[in-house]
Amino acid sequence: MRPNPIGRPAAAALAAVLLLPLSACANDAATAGHGAVAAPAGQQVDGPKVKIMVGGLDKVIYLPAMLTQRLGFFAEAGVNVELMTEPAGVNATTALLAGDVQGAVGFYDHTIDLQAKGKKVESVVQFAQAPGEVEVVSTKQADAIRSGADFKGRKLGVTSIGSSTDFLTKYLAVKNGTAVSEFSPIAVGAGQTFIAALQQGSIDAGMTTDPTVAAVLDKGLGKVLYDMRTPEGSREALGGLYPSSSLYMNTDWVEKNRDTTQKLADAFVKTLKWMATHSPEEIAAKMPADYAQGGAERYAAAIKATLPMFTTDGVMPADGPKTVLAVLAAFHPDVKGKEGSIDLAKTYTTEFVAKAAG
Repeated sequence: MRPNPIGRPAAAALAAVLLLPLSACANDAATAGHGAVAAPAGQQVDGPKVKIMVGGLDKVIYLPAMLTQRLGFFAEAGVNVELMTEPAGVNATTALLAGDVQGAVGFYDHTIDLQAKGKKVESVVQFAQAPGEVEVVSTKQADAIRSGADFKGRKLGVTSIGSSTDFLTKYLAVKNGTAVSEFSPIAVGAGQTFIAALQQGSIDAGMTTDPTVAAVLDKGLGKVLYDMRTPEGSREALGGLYPSSSLYMNTDWVEKNRDTTQKLADAFVKTLKWMATHSPEEIAAKMPADYAQGGAERYAAAIKATLPMFTTDGVMPADGPKTVLAVLAAFHPDVKGKEGSIDLAKTYTTEFVAKAAG
């Protein structure tokens, strides 16, 4: 690869600026901390090395990343992968643009956002065809908040301002006749901070993922308003499939490292197929024990509720990108009005997963 004429600090700063409107995508990591943290290394083989930043390794929506390592599929494919996570909520895309990692596991919508800013990033393996997000309403407010039409005057929890949870919340509001200016989005993170905000009344409702959803329901703190963990739920809430978690990479890097990219696709597709043929309990048993903070039974239940969102072959759903573009175009300052100039075909590729499936 060509030497980077911009120093690493400057590159990181530039990446952060580029991501201001769409930062911390769906970052619902239940852990807390500062800076990137590397996961324990998997089996080492004689092959290329790749660093992948995940927007919360312990989140069920990004489960395929750690599961692939635990199953040994990276090693079988002949690639050494170092998984990293940003438990403090810093977007995985920042590290990708700064050149600190070669791949990122996060929401597909970043590829559209970045193309609007002149950056070429593409989804290489599409893990999910639905957001995996759930809008939960405080039990105390369940009778008063029955749809996005009731968001007026409410405090609604999101991971962070400008995150995918923020954009999806705004879309659900506007779709139901509530203007963005008529409610207050509150950044509450996820895990214990989300639960505390709901419990203390700091928010009336909020959007999050498993295992946080499972904890909220188990404690009786909230009820489900919009469930986008399934294709059916995505279509009902957003008007179509909304591809979310994926492995995305810089297009230039993919073109220069096609063999390595294929190895990654081979490993991830094998994991997605494995997930489709094993029970939630069997999947949970393969994951690190500390991911099941609420107990093995509740963790397996969280996986079961989220499993329908995943693809079985890593292929982008045909109409999914159009749905994502429509949602972003409704609010995103860099996308709105530019829909006609966005080339969705360049935001993802099915070449590598097609070979992996074959």
